[in-house]
Amino acid sequence: MENSKKTKEDLEQLFEEALNTLKRTKKLEGTDGAFTPLVKRLLEASMEGEMDAHLTTSRPNRRNGKGKKQVKTSFGDVPIETPRDRDGTFDPDILPKRQRSLGPGLEQKILSLYSIGMSYRDICSHISEMYGMDISAAQITAITDRIWPEIEEWRSRALDGVYPFVWLDAMFYKVKQDGQIKSMAAYLVLGMNTEGEKDLLGIYLAEAESSKFWLSVLTDLQLRGVKDIIIACIDNLKGFKDAIKAVFPRTDVQLCIVHQIRNALRYVPFNDSREVLRDMKEIYRANTIEQAEIGLESFENKWGKKHPAMVRSWKTNWEGLSTFYNYHPDIRYIMYTTNSIEGFNRQIRKFTKSKGSFPSERALYKLLYLVSSRLAKKWSRPRSWTKVISILALTY
Repeated sequence: MENSKKTKEDLEQLFEEALNTLKRTKKLEGTDGAFTPLVKRLLEASMEGEMDAHLTTSRPNRRNGKGKKQVKTSFGDVPIETPRDRDGTFDPDILPKRQRSLGPGLEQKILSLYSIGMSYRDICSHISEMYGMDISAAQITAITDRIWPEIEEWRSRALDGVYPFVWLDAMFYKVKQDGQIKSMAAYLVLGMNTEGEKDLLGIYLAEAESSKFWLSVLTDLQLRGVKDIIIACIDNLKGFKDAIKAVFPRTDVQLCIVHQIRNALRYVPFNDSREVLRDMKEIYRANTIEQAEIGLESFENKWGKKHPAMVRSWKTNWEGLSTFYNYHPDIRYIMYTTNSIEGFNRQIRKFTKSKGSFPSERALYKLLYLVSSRLAKKWSRPRSWTKVISILALTY
């Protein structure tokens, strides 16, 4: 308790000194900047805590003085005293031996925690528990802001000329704006290139989902080098298909079957839903478009009077829903649903569901970028890709 009180007093004194330095020099970074003594204290306190934990498991090992080294951080070079042990087995987690840059250390740990959806408060608590040091939300913001130049470069990077498949969808979040909590749409564009590799082509934020904004998204893709999209998979937002055709007139547009099923079931009571779902499969799992249309006719005969709105939604959207029947079965599986981006969205929600709201658009964008970067490491190309791309090459 006494040590905790002393640590708190030390930190309060350091913050006060940092504030005075800032007032005097107007500098945050550099060897004489306001943050340098804070970073030094946090690193050294962390390593002392790690040393205590190490000695409890390596008795009769004990401390053996301290070493010194200059560490490069985002705030400039910082002189650090590193604790040593007699056996020479101590290798601190936060700043490993021979490492002279903080980049892969504390900042990377904070970014990693942030990318799995932890709040600033939870990160502060985690760092305190793991390393025995206090870190403020403002410091975490400063650290996560360090990736913003990387994001700016990513969002304006050049893209491939042709994408065989592109999935487009929007997710919704609560964001604080002008003192109020507002809903915001995050437009996500997931592409699959000619090598069968998935790539998140862009993240775009707007106050609502609209075909007009999708038009601006598609225009941005074109300006960044995309000349053609063979197949675009979308939900049934009004005007969305027209927006795609305005920028990429040769693109085939497939309405998502999963979205169609979900929307159609809104008109069906629970007692009928299982049987309706079974009958829907006769439509979208048919081998040919002729069989699918026979299935749709049977579906209408059976359910048209009882659930007319549900049947009407299938018939009204049939042209867009049946596009995939123009393609080989191996291609159909990839294109007839937005499952690729739905699965991606589902993974993102795992990391963002704990967020009641975001303090700013920038905070939302940072998290979406970090989460998507984490998820992209697990993506793999379809097993049948060699066959798929061969068929597409012959067709186009």
